[in-house]
Amino acid sequence: MHRFYAPEASAAGELISLPAEEVEHLSRVLRLRVGAAMHVFDGRGREFEAVVESLTKIDARVRVGSPVVSAPELPIALTLAQAILKGDKMDDIVRDAVMLGAVAIQPLLTSRAEVSAAALERGRRRERWQRIAIASVKQCDRAVVPTVHEPRSLGDLLQTSRDGSPSAPILMLVEPGAAPQAVPVRELETVAPPQVTLLIGPEGGWSPQEVASVPPSCRMVTMGGITFRADAAPSIAIAALLAHWRLL
Repeated sequence: MHRFYAPEASAAGELISLPAEEVEHLSRVLRLRVGAAMHVFDGRGREFEAVVESLTKIDARVRVGSPVVSAPELPIALTLAQAILKGDKMDDIVRDAVMLGAVAIQPLLTSRAEVSAAALERGRRRERWQRIAIASVKQCDRAVVPTVHEPRSLGDLLQTSRDGSPSAPILMLVEPGAAPQAVPVRELETVAPPQVTLLIGPEGGWSPQEVASVPPSCRMVTMGGITFRADAAPSIAIAALLAHWRLL
């Protein structure tokens, strides 16, 4: 059953319009027609059966039907705070983090990042990553669309933590030997916190200054003695944490 993002969907019987990108996917990619059955989800956890009632090149109106059960969400609100990588590597990171259940993605500007905030804004990268998040939700049967936040600096994020918000614990993944106080994931508490922010660094890892700037409230962790590529580390770390907390 094809699934479409429909933020206007709220109750059975409604006639709603799909967003422009969903209209293009429905008509030009999938070539569906009037009468086609589908599922629509509102991005906030609700999903419904639906049928196409009218279709033009720029508009698709669907009749919302009965509620359906979507994939269950994790019992933990996990935010991935990811140092921005060069090229298109962030696309895959966003896709896989959403697939693994992240509720938010926070792109980070770090000292070793090879991209500037201005370049990200010119390229409308946040908007691109948000579209990728929606596409990943559609593929993995979730009905909650994670938010991709505006890029911010690591220092800004850590300062927010020092000021007491957010209340969620912060875990910073570091390379083996980068910080003497770092502990392997397997040594963390086995009970999952209600929410957590996971920090993942750029190619080349965190700088010594960034490691030294971390407040005591941020706990440093490693994947044992293994060092992973920067683009592979997020999905591996998330999966390891979920397995450790017995959420997989």
